[in-house]
Amino acid sequence: MIYYHLSYTNALSNFLTIRITIPDNKEQELYLQLPAWRPGRYELQNFAQKLGKVSATVNGEAVSVNKITKDKWVLKHAAAGPVEVVYNFYARQMDAGGSWLDEQQLYLNPINCLMAVEGREEEPCQLQLALPDSYEIACGLEQPEKFTLQAPDYHVLVDSPLIASASLQHSKYEVNGLPFYIWFQGECTPDWLRIKADFEAFTKEQLELFGDFPVSEYHFLNQILPYRYYHGVEHANSTVITLGPAELLMSWGLYKEFVGVSSHELFHTWNIKKIRPVEMLPYDYTQENYFRTGYIAEGITTYYGDYLLARSGFFTAAQYFEELNTTLQRYFADYSRLNLSVADSSFDLWLDGYKAGIPDRKVSIYVKGALTALLLDLQLRQATNNRATLDQVLVRLWNDFGKQNTGYSDQDYERLVDEVAGTSFKAYFEHYIYGTTPIEAALAEALPFVGCTLQKTESQLLTEQLYGFKTVADGTAVKVTAIAPDSPGSQVLSVDDELIALNGRKLEQNLQPLLSTTDTAAPVAITFFRDKHLRKVHLQPNGQTYYSKYSIEKRTEATEQEQENFKLWLKQDFFN
Repeated sequence: MIYYHLSYTNALSNFLTIRITIPDNKEQELYLQLPAWRPGRYELQNFAQKLGKVSATVNGEAVSVNKITKDKWVLKHAAAGPVEVVYNFYARQMDAGGSWLDEQQLYLNPINCLMAVEGREEEPCQLQLALPDSYEIACGLEQPEKFTLQAPDYHVLVDSPLIASASLQHSKYEVNGLPFYIWFQGECTPDWLRIKADFEAFTKEQLELFGDFPVSEYHFLNQILPYRYYHGVEHANSTVITLGPAELLMSWGLYKEFVGVSSHELFHTWNIKKIRPVEMLPYDYTQENYFRTGYIAEGITTYYGDYLLARSGFFTAAQYFEELNTTLQRYFADYSRLNLSVADSSFDLWLDGYKAGIPDRKVSIYVKGALTALLLDLQLRQATNNRATLDQVLVRLWNDFGKQNTGYSDQDYERLVDEVAGTSFKAYFEHYIYGTTPIEAALAEALPFVGCTLQKTESQLLTEQLYGFKTVADGTAVKVTAIAPDSPGSQVLSVDDELIALNGRKLEQNLQPLLSTTDTAAPVAITFFRDKHLRKVHLQPNGQTYYSKYSIEKRTEATEQEQENFKLWLKQDFFN
């Protein structure tokens, strides 16, 4: 067994002292590896930058520790006896994937800071925490005694976040005899009856879909913060959710986000934690794990996270459409959809998936992945008259791959879709997964099957609609933030231009008030600063419109059969 011990002397310093004890080492050269990334965020985060000096003893005698990569160390001449390795870790990152230490709590994602003993990752591990006696621990690991956690191997250890505090609030509900624990850290007042009823409803819906659950218990670990925040990360039998502001937790605006992210993260218990791309089974924490199926791991999960809230009755159809339409607005907010496929964008997560990047380069695997999942679900239903659905594809993924601890490939997924459909869906994959064919026409064709339609409206902002550029006013300047390709704006404006006047009139906030009273058929003059130099250009519409808005709505003329299809899809009556 490998032993880990965490302690601290001054919580306000945010520094933890970590001691690793290897009592039965037999290796002459002992290698220690810290992860470079964490599952759930597919980019190198290089956690080693938060470690202090690493030292070691063998049989009580100090030995040298040599760093051989950015996050790997070697102890030479280590076989003389028990080995202890000691180092500091700076725990001051409050998000769902970080760690935090202060006078009120210890919040830890072990993957941030616990080194693996190379070659012994499959051995049991024990984590001991030196904490104030008043603290309790929220964690998915077994707790054989107070402040002691046990894991069957290193992989489970680092996939088991914890919150330790004297002020934890918690409750429990059960579905199909399985316990689900909800923990809150932060100054909030949960409405437990409402929360447990809503959580039980979406949990039942997810269990009904898959038939069984991958783990014997589950923990929702919630950091409720005093400021606006939203983030969630999945783990094998738990999730960490950071959300705020705390005083608005039970208000509808934040509460629906809380329930939504909880449903999303619970769905990941199947989809990515067990139903995993072949490239990530097992995880290699030392380097990029490139994969092209983020549209399954994250896209399908994003679709189902909200979709199952409608099926469970948490969302009305109207509320669910609000969420879908928000996703549509995000998708059509720029022109990246024309340039890089969702499969290629998945591969490039490791490059720039979590930053803005250059204009219009890539799509979000969450957003386009969700929309392509919706499209596939509707196309399956339409092609088979409701005999096949995306549910059935997911159940096949679970039974054929997740339960077998076998990774799937993109070809496996395509094959399962074809088998469930009883016909080829090659065109779907070529156009919308591996290609950049616009999705609007396909959605417009599929939605009437469930009595719905895709509505297009033009942007109310004339700068966007007619001239193809977006602005933001920060109180001191009106700045150009985005420009549509081949639009009138693209010929004369650049991102970060500071607009100051329209047709000689000073801009107070944005261009809309002045444009709304201007003859836009004629050229307009815009004066602006670029790199501290005053410029003036003329703009004229070219007959095209830009930054259009799309929404999904019910069709008032839907037939009885389409209304029935709607009910089979959402488990709600069409006219509710």
